Amino acid sequence: MIPRYASFGPRSLPGLRAPSSFPRPLPASRYQPRWRLTQRAWESTTTGDGKTGHIDAAPNESILWIDNLFPLKLSGLLRAPWSSPDRDLSELMKRFENSTLGALDPINMVKRAIPQSAPVKVTEILPRLKDGGAFVKFTYPANVPAKEIESSVLKSLEEKPVKPFFSPWRGVQAGLVQGIPWLEDLHRFPKDRLRVEFVPKNPGEEAVELSQETLYSLFRRYGKIAEITSQPWDSKVLPKFAYVDFAYVRDAILVRNCLHGFVVPEELGGGKLGTRLRMSYEQRAKPHRIWEWMTNHPRIVIPILVALLTGLTVIIFDPIRSFFVKAHVTRKFRLSNSRLYRWLRKQTSDILSFRREKGDQAGLDAVWTHRKDLIDQIQKWLMETAETFIVIQGPRGSGKKELVMEQALKGRSNVLVIDCKPIVEARGESATIKKMASAVGYRPIFSYANSLSSMADLAVQSTTGVKAGFSETLESQLQKILQTTAGALTEIGVSNRNKTDSDASLPVDAYLEAHPERRPVVVIDNFLHKGDANTIVYDKVAEWAAALVQNNVAHVIFLTDDSSYSKSLSKSLPDRIFRQAALGDLSPDVAKRFILSHISTHDEQPQPEPTDDDSTDSTEKQPQPPALPDLSELDECIGTLGGRLTDLEFLARRLKAGQNPKQAVEEITAQSASEILKMFLLPGRSTGDGEHRWSAEQAWYLIKSLSATEALRYNEVLLHGAFSSSITAPDGEAALEGLANAELVTVKSGLGGRPAQIAAGRPVYQAAFRLLAQDKVLSAKMDIAVLTELAKAEGKNIDKAEAELALLGGLPKQPSQMAGRTAYLLGKIESAQKKVEGYEKEIGVLKGVLGSEY
Repeated sequence: MIPRYASFGPRSLPGLRAPSSFPRPLPASRYQPRWRLTQRAWESTTTGDGKTGHIDAAPNESILWIDNLFPLKLSGLLRAPWSSPDRDLSELMKRFENSTLGALDPINMVKRAIPQSAPVKVTEILPRLKDGGAFVKFTYPANVPAKEIESSVLKSLEEKPVKPFFSPWRGVQAGLVQGIPWLEDLHRFPKDRLRVEFVPKNPGEEAVELSQETLYSLFRRYGKIAEITSQPWDSKVLPKFAYVDFAYVRDAILVRNCLHGFVVPEELGGGKLGTRLRMSYEQRAKPHRIWEWMTNHPRIVIPILVALLTGLTVIIFDPIRSFFVKAHVTRKFRLSNSRLYRWLRKQTSDILSFRREKGDQAGLDAVWTHRKDLIDQIQKWLMETAETFIVIQGPRGSGKKELVMEQALKGRSNVLVIDCKPIVEARGESATIKKMASAVGYRPIFSYANSLSSMADLAVQSTTGVKAGFSETLESQLQKILQTTAGALTEIGVSNRNKTDSDASLPVDAYLEAHPERRPVVVIDNFLHKGDANTIVYDKVAEWAAALVQNNVAHVIFLTDDSSYSKSLSKSLPDRIFRQAALGDLSPDVAKRFILSHISTHDEQPQPEPTDDDSTDSTEKQPQPPALPDLSELDECIGTLGGRLTDLEFLARRLKAGQNPKQAVEEITAQSASEILKMFLLPGRSTGDGEHRWSAEQAWYLIKSLSATEALRYNEVLLHGAFSSSITAPDGEAALEGLANAELVTVKSGLGGRPAQIAAGRPVYQAAFRLLAQDKVLSAKMDIAVLTELAKAEGKNIDKAEAELALLGGLPKQPSQMAGRTAYLLGKIESAQKKVEGYEKEIGVLKGVLGSEY
């Protein structure tokens, strides 16, 4: 509910307030509370005669509209509850007749606007705060026309303009009301556009749509007209209307109050019966020329917006992301680097230590002692200024990462490790970008925004025909992340430079070239983890690493399992020779020392001292450690297991658990055989969707062949029918590459880097292959599968030869030149038939094995 305020009303406005000397009939009425009246918020100060909203005039009366008496900004006060409008209006006439009026009083301006020589007598004043003026009703002699009185008022205002204090440039205007003004108190406020509707004079009659010339002749005398817009010719809207736009709002107000309800006669173009004008204010839509130009020229605006957004992103987010990358590399905000954490770890080292960790560290110490020369060599390379890569190559489980991170880079700060494995294995571009950003500490990252921008770019391209450039490709996103990382690494390298140094004035690249010990180290792990998957990541990382090395920003160390890494890295640094180190399996002597070092920590575990209370039954309360196994068979077991570091750690843990070496190796071999069986030999392991490019029959051929010999010739394997005539995986080289990536086998290079030999993927797999080959049921089942596929391949050869023979037999004449071809095809059919018969014979024998063995 709107509150009532006693001070609101026409008399409370400046100039409308009655002077204090004005006589009042009853003194008590002056102090009567205003809120006792029954006025409502929707009632106006002037509603016309009989509260109908219209003013009635006698035959000898006319109405004059006096404009520019009140500021239009006061129209908002109409929403407040006014009080006692009847008494206010009656007091206005008393004040009009009073001679003591202030210069700023609106009633004074009304009195000054009407010349004293005019033969008129003002009978009523109806102020209109919303329109900023007032209606003045007056009487005049019958022999004086109202037009003459209007002319005298206009001439007087022209000679002696009356200007209010709030409008020093525009004076008071006046106009004779020729129509029937509508004194509504709705919340419809004046606008510079009028909607002029053409309605009949009396209901049921016809009205005439006035032309623009007629409207101009009627309205122009009241003010400057900006535009007249007629109703469209095909419009069905009734009544007919036209829009009249004025240059000033005051002119529109003057026209509406003077001509609303005016009947245009026939001589002025209103038709035989006349046409009444009904006017209302209309909100004119302002022309947004800048916005229209932008929407009409998307090919110019959209690239500009993209450039602005990109620049804003660079200005705001790039410094933040560079800060997070530097914090990630320097480990500045990590809890493990705080003094409190290191003190607590030192104080609780005995409580939180585990025998397993001590054993692992002792075993690794034996390996590092063996590889001390390689560790020293890597550290020397890091002190040189050579612009080249350092590549550490070795099979999985050979300890490459531990060698570099725990030994070669031990105690060195500013080390960045990028693991390519989770980045390459990520599903989708957004996940790849997120993993790459996480690897270098690049944040904030809006990986989902790439999908949204792609949809926006597609929508813009479909509507405008021009690609907006909102979306970025995976390549550009990776490039942006790596560039920001390179900038952060450069800042880290020169962060410790002092102005007092002798070479402080050197450029950044020259300073870092002179101080290789201050360059950060970038370790790229699992490079070429899956060389056939997401190669764009490897290419971008290699190009970025080459730029770091060539600009002396950082040292780069690649850790890879792929022996053909030079093909990929040579694209980035074609004129450099890589500093490389190959890690193979440990020799039997080193492997034995490694295992013994693990086991030797078993006796060094501190035993708790018995107390007096439990000295009698200490043997029952304290668990006894397992006894050391018999190591007489250790040499033989190491020869079977090989020198792979992960397998040796597995063996050492089993020996510490109390198993003897032979039993532990047998279990490890059986477990490896079970893994090979599940991954390579079970049905459904060969697919055509790119996940696996090999078949189970090809894997079994390699397993069976390698169980009898340590290495196979690469080309000899490709010539075997399981690879050359395979129906499931016809590409033999791709099948071998897939099996090598799955670690079933390893392909060793020969002269010039060409593939020469095929060996087991891990040394323990050699024993696992023999174990699988000794399984008669498995061997018979897989041999049947191989022979069946070979028989199918020979059957296809027979079908092709028979089809060609049928084609030759259909010729009308058999030329002598076809004899050789016919004999060749017949011989081919005979040879293939003999092979099929031999395969079926062997299959029959193998089926007998399946029927007799479990």
